[in-house]
Amino acid sequence: MQNKTNKLTGICQQIISYVLLLLCLTACTHKNVPDVSKIDISVHIDRFDQALDKLDTTNVTSSLQQLEQKYPTFLPSYIEHIMNFGPYSDTGRLVLLQTKMLVGNKDFRLLQDSINAHFPDVKKIEDELAQSFKFIKYYFPNFQPPTKVVTFSSMISNYGAVTVDSTLGIGLDMYLGANFPVYGLLPDYPGYMVRKFSQENIVPNCIQVLAQQLYPGGQPGDKLVIQLVNAGKQQYFTEQVLPYTDDSLRLGYTGEQVKWCLDNEQMIWQYFVQQDLLYKSDWQNNMHYMNDGPSTQGMPEGSPGRIGAFVGWRIVQAYMKAHPNVTLQQLMDNKDAMGIFQQSKYRPK
Repeated sequence: MQNKTNKLTGICQQIISYVLLLLCLTACTHKNVPDVSKIDISVHIDRFDQALDKLDTTNVTSSLQQLEQKYPTFLPSYIEHIMNFGPYSDTGRLVLLQTKMLVGNKDFRLLQDSINAHFPDVKKIEDELAQSFKFIKYYFPNFQPPTKVVTFSSMISNYGAVTVDSTLGIGLDMYLGANFPVYGLLPDYPGYMVRKFSQENIVPNCIQVLAQQLYPGGQPGDKLVIQLVNAGKQQYFTEQVLPYTDDSLRLGYTGEQVKWCLDNEQMIWQYFVQQDLLYKSDWQNNMHYMNDGPSTQGMPEGSPGRIGAFVGWRIVQAYMKAHPNVTLQQLMDNKDAMGIFQQSKYRPK
């Protein structure tokens, strides 16, 4: 009886493995994922957060100088812009005092302990970033990956991913999981934001900030249709270089919200058209559709915030389907957002 059970278990496992392989191959074929295995790119992440935690508070001046030697680009930006301590070039008494107070702060050390517990190593992040950089290199042969990738803590100041020249920074304090108790105590972070404070969002967020660095979007005063296309280009870029990432992670929606958008795509588009929204340049009005939120104003229950990202993505998908010879680089280099919209002939049914 035991042997029969083992045989049946083995057969079931083989069937499951076959089905999973078939699904994977089907997905890969559907997405037309290129082979990037021969592109030689690796990623090493420097733990700036741990180096700062070990700063000698009895000799801050000397310790900062040593830290600057290792992080000449990132440290000044971290001090001045992320922590807002003032110009690092001054290295005045106030900057030194604030840095000493930060590193010696009990809450800072407790937060760093939580970061260390959640991220004892960053190998998975390194591998996923390397894979995405390979895809970028495939589509953009002149692409140069960040010369340095560092992790940091902003004391939960909503710096999930940043670029500083050729350095990519990852704020690990923003990815400790939706159940991390401190998040729930902070009124600036409602539930729709906190649910995205998880490790699976790290690489999508990193790729999005790199895309914004490579191809900055439009201005808040642009017509809404221009903002939709620019957001759609960013989404399409991320989709291509993260082909195995769920649309929900890339868009920042829940799985249910993605389904809602797909099921109601025609209604969403009719709303934009019937409300004469596409050609408006009112930034206060347009932000309802381009900025994050629990839902989109004017839309039925179930809609996500920042629904413009979905609409723009679908417009660009339609454009690329109608122009199969256009490369990803040609798309991203194309600054004629209105032309992309018109040539997409986007009319969901």
